[in-house]
Amino acid sequence: MAMVGLFWITEDCVYVGAEPTGTAPGVRLTKDGVETLGLGQGRVWDWDEVRGIDVADVAVRSAARRLASMAFDSVYAMVTGEGEHPPAFTVRVDTTTDGTVEATVLAAVPGGIHAPDEYDLSRTLLTRLATGATPVEDLLTWRRDRAENASQARDERLALLRRWTTTAA
Repeated sequence: MAMVGLFWITEDCVYVGAEPTGTAPGVRLTKDGVETLGLGQGRVWDWDEVRGIDVADVAVRSAARRLASMAFDSVYAMVTGEGEHPPAFTVRVDTTTDGTVEATVLAAVPGGIHAPDEYDLSRTLLTRLATGATPVEDLLTWRRDRAENASQARDERLALLRRWTTTAA
C-alpha cells in the first residue's frame, strides 16, 4: 500500500481514507466503480452511475499547526492513557440511481490532519476520477510499478497528485 493525499492505494484498489478491516467503514474505488464498505453502508455503483465524489469534515491545517496538534494529541494520550481511533470524515458519492450517498471513512494520515495543498489536490482528483478524466487504473499502475511499500516524501506525493490532476485521459 501507499498513501498519497486522501488515498490509500493498494495493487488492486484505491481507498478514500484508510483501508478498512473487518466491519470498519470505508470507500473503495476500483476500475469497475465505487463501493461503500462497513456496517450499514455497503453499496456499489458502476462508474457510469457516479456523477461526483467529494469529501467533508476532513481536518486540514498548515504544516506547523498539524505538528502542534499531533504533539498535543501524543502528550494527551501519554498522560491519560487514552488512545484514539483515527478520526473519521465523510465521503459523498453523487449517483444517478441513489442520489447523494454519504459514507464514513477513517483517516489514514497520522493524526488525521491533511495539509491544505494535498487536500485540495485530492478533492480535484476525486472529481477527475468520478468523471473519468483520470482513470483509477492510473493510480493502480503507479502502485504496481513500485517494488516497495515505503512512504512517499511530501514533495513526491504532491507531484503525483499534480500529475494525476492535470493529465488527459
